[in-house]
Amino acid sequence: MEQLLPFFSEVGFPALVTFYLLYRIETKLEDVVQSIQSLPERMER
Repeated sequence: MEQLLPFFSEVGFPALVTFYLLYRIETKLEDVVQSIQSLPERMER
């Protein structure tokens, strides 16, 4: 148990931050993809 605590403090926190940032980037990329896909329709107007 004593060996696991340093492991989680060294690896767990950076992994958590990485997954959080990847999630945020994914949602932003979905917005960009939707904008690009709707661009031809907007150009016709």
